[in-house]
Amino acid sequence: MRHITKEVNLTEEMIRYEKETGKNAIWRGAVTEKFKKWQRGEEIYGIDKKAIGILVSDEIKAKWEKFADENGFSTISNLIRKSVNFYIDLQQKIPHIEDFSIISHELKRPLTSIKGYAHLLIENHREELSFEALKKVIEILDNSSILENKIITILDNPPVDNDQYDILMVDDDESTINLLRDFFQSRGFKCKETFLGNEAIEFLNTYLPKLILLDILLPDINGFDVCKIIKSNKNLKHIPVYYITAVTEVEVNTKLKETGANGYFLKPFNFSEFNILFDYL
Repeated sequence: MRHITKEVNLTEEMIRYEKETGKNAIWRGAVTEKFKKWQRGEEIYGIDKKAIGILVSDEIKAKWEKFADENGFSTISNLIRKSVNFYIDLQQKIPHIEDFSIISHELKRPLTSIKGYAHLLIENHREELSFEALKKVIEILDNSSILENKIITILDNPPVDNDQYDILMVDDDESTINLLRDFFQSRGFKCKETFLGNEAIEFLNTYLPKLILLDILLPDINGFDVCKIIKSNKNLKHIPVYYITAVTEVEVNTKLKETGANGYFLKPFNFSEFNILFDYL
């Protein structure tokens, strides 16, 4: 029970705090210290809570802060909690290929019995059944066949990932991403973009593009290391990787053979040089 010595109206922020933490924002008429700490972005721990540390670059932090401000999140911690919960819930709702097989099997098993007994009743006991009973059995058999066809159509042929793309572009400069996207999309190619090297590697676990355009100076892991990871993976090494960078040509050339990249384009771009990429697309 809440103990407040005087009438206090809770603000929306207080209500959100109490909902998220399970704690009171006001105790005996005064704002709690934990609520003040929560407002400052500090973690609020209870006996059933565990601290989780996360380190990010100043650039990433600035982007998160901007997003949090624009979307009404009081703190970055709040944003991270919300994002993690959303991702977990999303993953739980998306069936995997193995799940489709299990569901299909579990539905077909009782359906086989239903169809089988319906056939036996019609074949062996047609004369013993009344007209209405026979009509119902035939209806059950017909509906079973319809259901079986739906199972085969939907579950035995699971949906393919529609988020397919021709080019994976990895660059932390939004203006560069926009420029390249406009250039390639105007020529009919679908692009996928990311600012982070590690995220690019995660994307490659889902779908393999025809081409990768990779910046060298990234917030988390540099492009040289990203390229090494790609080229050392037997499932990815065939994908052409071209650096797009403002790093000096001398430095890029010294790393080209070591990292296995197929080539590079220096910023600012000369788009006529991009013609060689269309052979991969």
